[in-house]
Order: sequence, then C-alpha cells, then structure tokens
Amino acid sequence: MAKVEATRQAQRADGFAALLAFGTAVPPGVVLQSDYPDFYFRVTNSEDKVHLKDKFRRMCEGSKIRKRHLLLTEEILKEKKELTAHMAPSLNARQDILVVEVPKLGKEAAARALKEWGQPKSRITHLIFCTSSGIDMPGADLQLVKLLDLPHTINRFMLYQQGCFAGGTALRLAKDIAENCRGARILLVCCEITAITFRGPSEEHLDTLVGQALFGDGAAAVIVGSDPDLTVERPLFYLMSAFQTLLPNSEGLIDGHLRETGLIIHLFREVPAVISMHMEYVMERAFGSVRISNWNSVFWAAHPGGPAILDGIEEKLGLTPEKLRLSRRILEEYGNMRSPCVLFILDELRRASVEEKKDSTGEGFEWGVLLGFGPGLTVETVVLRSVPVVHA
Repeated sequence: MAKVEATRQAQRADGFAALLAFGTAVPPGVVLQSDYPDFYFRVTNSEDKVHLKDKFRRMCEGSKIRKRHLLLTEEILKEKKELTAHMAPSLNARQDILVVEVPKLGKEAAARALKEWGQPKSRITHLIFCTSSGIDMPGADLQLVKLLDLPHTINRFMLYQQGCFAGGTALRLAKDIAENCRGARILLVCCEITAITFRGPSEEHLDTLVGQALFGDGAAAVIVGSDPDLTVERPLFYLMSAFQTLLPNSEGLIDGHLRETGLIIHLFREVPAVISMHMEYVMERAFGSVRISNWNSVFWAAHPGGPAILDGIEEKLGLTPEKLRLSRRILEEYGNMRSPCVLFILDELRRASVEEKKDSTGEGFEWGVLLGFGPGLTVETVVLRSVPVVHA
C-alpha cells in the first residue's frame, strides 16, 4: 500500500493550478451599437416593422454596449438568406460557417497565449475547447490540434453547449487536471460566434431579440499548469477553488435549444433578480474558509450577461462602482461573448494592474472571484489569488 500511495502522490502536482498566459481574438468586423438596429432590420428585410424596430433600438440603447465584433457581414447574410428569417431551416448553412470559423478564431487566441507563455508547443499535454457555437464530430478541438500542429499525444476535452457560464466550467476542469497530473500544461480555448443564434425579429418572440442586442463574437485562451517553473514561466493568478451552483427555482429562465433553425436562446427578465438573490450564498461558500466577508476587499471578474445582472450584484452585495468596472468595460467594448467573457476580464484585470502600477495582478487585492452565469440557472465560481506585479 505504501508503494501504491507513493505512486499516487508522484502523479499529483504539489501546488495549486495557475494561469500562466492569456490570448484573445475577435473577428475584424465591428458594428457600433448605435448603428446596429438599422443594420439588423435592413439585413433581415424587416424595415416595415417600425414599432418592433423602435423596441429593439431601446434594447440596444439600454444594453450599455458601445460596439461588438461580428463575423457575419451584410455580404454573408445576402448570400445565406435563410439566416435572416426568424424561423427557417438553416442549421446546415450555420454549420458550414461555424465548423470552419470557430477553430480558426480559437487558433488566433491560442497562438497569442502560446506566444506569451514562451514555451514549446510540445509541452502542452491537454487541450480543453469550449463553444456553444455549432457542433461537429470530430470537433473544434481536433481542428485546433491540426491548425496549431499540437502534439498528437495531447489529451482533448470538447465542451459543447454549456452557454455563458462555460468559461468558469473550463477553468474548473483545467484546475482539476493540472493539480492531479504532475507536469501537465493545459491549453484552454473558449470561442463563440453568433452565426448559430442570429435570426430575424418576431413580434411573438420578443425575448429572442434580447440576444440579438447583446451577443458578440470572440475567443479567449489561457495556459494552465501547477508548480510553474519560475525560471521560464510567470504565474498570473492561482486557482484556489472552483465549484458550480444550480440556483433553486430557476429552471427555464435561460435556455437554448438546437433545432434545424439554429440555436434558439430564451432569456427572461427575472434572470438578474434571481442571480442577485443568491449571490450572498455563493460568496459565503467561496470565501467562508478564508474568513472573508467584505466583498469590496476582493477583485472581481463577473460575467457581464447584461447591465441589469451587474447592477443587481452590485446593489445586493454593496459593491463600490470600481469592483465591476472591468466587467462593464468588456460588455461595452465587446458585448456578451458568452464563455470567453470572463477570460477577457481577467486579461484586462492583469493589464490594468500593471498599467496602474498596482502591487498585484488583482489590482492590489490578494483574493478575487470569477463568476459565470448561464442556463440552469447555473453559477460557476472560481476563487483566485493574485501574484505580485514586477514593474519595469
């Protein structure tokens, strides 16, 4: 038994998993939110629906989004007209776009993370690829292996159809792998493209318009590993704990159904209130063991599902405005990109810490929290610990 236990311990890392590098990418197409109602109703041949367009314009104005990056252009939508109807058989057309473009955009983010990490690709032992944009077999994970020429011995995990909380899910999986596989280096990629959900407007289904006003395209990648070699690797955040919470009495408030008409997302107005109602429980579960109860004493990376969600959290927990400023900034500049959003926020957080000459990657705070919200309603929570910043 002693030999068995020694073998087991030898397979495990000594320390916590750490984020070692970041990379992000967005499509080149940029749409200003102020121009989007005109664009959307024009490309969907719905300009006669004046009353509905006025409602949509108010949604866009209330979104607090300044711009979004979108793969779909007017030229693509003219060619693939089935995407512009509200409910037309269109899954084949969507898949034709996504099976190519999702791994391609993911590659851009992954290549930047690998460059920042600075180590040979041969050291990557695991790949986690996460998307709710299309589904194929073999999946976007295998396509990324080919695009990046990653080792054929790599261990792959493909996460499909998890939704907006999936950035936290992927980090939780990466933490478990890194801490239980000595020497593991995990490439984690989240990529979302709205071609799976884009559709024309309908008076009967106003909730589907919410997604059209909020969602943007983007990809983010991180390198995760335990026991970093400090001579060649630089830890940015440590992943101290990670867990998932299914909120009670919330079924159906966010859901998505893949049909021959694409992915149909339903978002209901009760979502912000239900999330904020349970935030104290989530935070107490996250920080009870380290006896932190002042939520302004930690740094935040909360998924910006929409301004009402951020407002609700801020009010419920008594947060000062700067706590969620980076979540609001990512929402303003990119929209809700679903799974990559929280990784964009963490990347922005460590960059802002350096630019503002804070003493740690958590803007001067030792402890922090990452929160993802999505279908279920599901909350993913990752407790983070920042590391000192070395200023040039």
